Amino acid sequence: MILDYKGNKGFRLLNIFELLNKGELVKKTELSQKYSVTEKTIQRDIDDLRAYLADTHFAEGEVFIQYDRTRAGYYLARMDREWLTNKEILAVCKILLESRAFCKEELEMLIAKLLAQVTPNGRKQIDDIIRNEQFYYVPLKHGKKLLTAIWELSQYITNNEVIRISYARQDNVEREHEVKPAAIMFSEYYFYLIAFMADNRHDFPTIFRIDRIGRFHSTGTKFRVLYKDKFNDGEFRKRVPFMYAGELRTVRFLYRGILEAVLDRLPTATIESEVDGGAIIQAEVYGDGIDMWLRSQGEKVEVL
Repeated sequence: MILDYKGNKGFRLLNIFELLNKGELVKKTELSQKYSVTEKTIQRDIDDLRAYLADTHFAEGEVFIQYDRTRAGYYLARMDREWLTNKEILAVCKILLESRAFCKEELEMLIAKLLAQVTPNGRKQIDDIIRNEQFYYVPLKHGKKLLTAIWELSQYITNNEVIRISYARQDNVEREHEVKPAAIMFSEYYFYLIAFMADNRHDFPTIFRIDRIGRFHSTGTKFRVLYKDKFNDGEFRKRVPFMYAGELRTVRFLYRGILEAVLDRLPTATIESEVDGGAIIQAEVYGDGIDMWLRSQGEKVEVL
């Protein structure tokens, strides 16, 4: 089907808006030749699009068609809060690449969608900055796609559904568990499902790496969570810097290293007192992961 851009104003408006939405600069001369209409007709089309943007769901001033005198063309301008800026997209791309959380296919898709939000010139600039790092990107050994699993598990959390999961431990022994999912978290390369065992055998949550969850489905049973007992993933996050399950503990140690490093590593850490050559630190943590970290610090740490 051949579209009649000259005789059908609707086709022209849609096409012009599509070009603008892609971040392209449009010029009246070029559009008039493309659509076989006069420049005055193109100007009326642009005025109509401006009126549409001002009168629809876009808040006034957040999205508008701007004229660039230097380049003699029109472009779609968005306020920062409406659209990611080039610097924000670059930062997010860098985080994705450094995290190594996704397989190559999912990473490429995410970065392509992020780059599609910037203008062609901005897209090339960001692409030049990350191209080498993207080319040599090394995904994690499990090689699994995670986006679908993360989303589906999130739905079970939202709906308070008890689920049955098949989980492969580090020694490759696979077991099934019925759990009450509470949250999804990311830490140091991996996504985790935080859940309580359905039989309530523990007061504290269990932590499952999502890439090790083979199959999962709803049991058809829902669980009730009182508001006062609602899982606080923000507070839990501060107490599981190493993603090891276990009871809540308080640790106290003398630290002789860079204080900023330990305070950033342990969000609940507080300085009890400063002593010659170090400081006495106290922190609340779940599980035994803290023990391995303390041992890794060597002579900088003395457990009290």
